[in-house]
Amino acid sequence: MQLVQRSKRVLEAHLAGTSVRALSGSMVAYEGQVTFKSAGFGGGAGVVAGLKQKATGESLSLMECTGHGVVYFAHDAAEVTIIDLNGDTLQVESEQLLLLAGNLTTNVTFAGVRGMAGGQGLFTTTVAGQGQVALLSRGGPLIHLEVSPQYPLVVDPDAFVCARGQLTQSFDTDVSWRTAVGQGSGEAFSLRWAGTGVVSIQPAER
Repeated sequence: MQLVQRSKRVLEAHLAGTSVRALSGSMVAYEGQVTFKSAGFGGGAGVVAGLKQKATGESLSLMECTGHGVVYFAHDAAEVTIIDLNGDTLQVESEQLLLLAGNLTTNVTFAGVRGMAGGQGLFTTTVAGQGQVALLSRGGPLIHLEVSPQYPLVVDPDAFVCARGQLTQSFDTDVSWRTAVGQGSGEAFSLRWAGTGVVSIQPAER
């Protein structure tokens, strides 16, 4: 199985008796003998996945594409980036996930409480194993920002796409910058990343 970047916004998956999991509805064309079926919520299998989706509000719905041929994927004219995983773990915003290829497992993890008073949970989709992940970004290509122990990174949650490495995440409620630029509404917070790794953001907010 091979992933090929057809253009900035279109991804090709070359199948040779293999399969990939992709965002439901993202297939725009295919050639050859390929079958499609639901692959669940991306948070596990069966009842557990359904409960996680209900509890977290995760909208990740995947389809499995299997066979011999070429399948073309795109979604809302967003730009596509391929990330290779070699036994490591990627934390990703589920809305940005386009395709999973290889021996990869997905799960939904609790990332903390959003805001100080509301108590609303914040959940993250994790992808782990050996393979490739295709991610979506809006407003332009992904921007990769390095995090080091000396320089923690604070990110707008609406711009966050994914993170990998030896990183810990916490919430920063000191977001006076949002008020300064006219975005002060609701329980504002930002994501603080510390440790060693890479955090990827998109140029447009959700």
